[in-house]
Amino acid sequence: MSSKINKIAVIGTGVIGTGWIIRMLAHNKKVIAFDLNLKQRSILIKEIKRSLPFVKKLFIKKKINLKNLTFETSLKESLKGVDFIQECVTEDYKLKIKLMLEIGKHSKPEAIISSSSSGLLPSIIFSKCKNPDRGIIGHPFNPVYMLPAVEIVPGKKTSKLILKKANDFYKSISMSPIAVKKELPGYLSDRLQEALWREGLHIINEGYATTKDLDRAIEDGPGLRWSLMGTFLTFHLAGGKLGMKHMLKQFGPALKLPWTKLKAPKLSSKLTKRLVEGTKKQSKGRTVSKISNIRDQYLLDLLIMRKKYEKILR
Repeated sequence: MSSKINKIAVIGTGVIGTGWIIRMLAHNKKVIAFDLNLKQRSILIKEIKRSLPFVKKLFIKKKINLKNLTFETSLKESLKGVDFIQECVTEDYKLKIKLMLEIGKHSKPEAIISSSSSGLLPSIIFSKCKNPDRGIIGHPFNPVYMLPAVEIVPGKKTSKLILKKANDFYKSISMSPIAVKKELPGYLSDRLQEALWREGLHIINEGYATTKDLDRAIEDGPGLRWSLMGTFLTFHLAGGKLGMKHMLKQFGPALKLPWTKLKAPKLSSKLTKRLVEGTKKQSKGRTVSKISNIRDQYLLDLLIMRKKYEKILR
């Protein structure tokens, strides 16, 4: 198997698929974008152009050459001769299993197949795929063209060589791979995000706060710390000179208090209305595209600044 990966197929051109395409094009990779809906091509090009100013600044000297992008509505054609396949379809086992069966048939046997799933088990996703040892999860974070993390999750049959090659490939497009030792539902970050999300739903459902209140509680509080260091290093600092040892002694007993529920509330019409109306009010009439531009500029500034501190802490 050749170690060089230059030709990639991205299956699905929704938000995540588009993000992958932009990042890969920014690193001079040849990308074949597959979508059954031909109308997605113009949407894809529009999003590439919108993100271009941020991508240029983040990846210095990296330019996007649209000649490296091909759009296909035939899955078979999109897989011809590709070295790496990034699947980005809906989170549904039946759909992904069926798709991987087809991908296995039409791709070369040494091509790596990576699913962008946010929490499904790779052993199930690749259960009917030809050569399942080449199947992995490559779970990114939105916006993919800005955020560097990608969780690499092996299936029960995934080969170590495939894991290494996938790790090397993701690094070649300026990503920060996180190796998950073995498959588990929800992987790492989404399990943490899900816990926060569920608690937020309960708080809103029971009328303690609005969506804006809860977002500010994160934005102006722990979110500022989390942009540099995660939960555990943050709590280590909370323990003072003795670090985590003192923190666990001091705050450990609070784990027994009924502060959290974790089990998700029913997504009733009342709760749905509060969530939709709350976020609509927060948007202040701005379109999703406009808010995305604000977010991307912030992330760009933050990522550039963070590099200075990463060298010290990591």
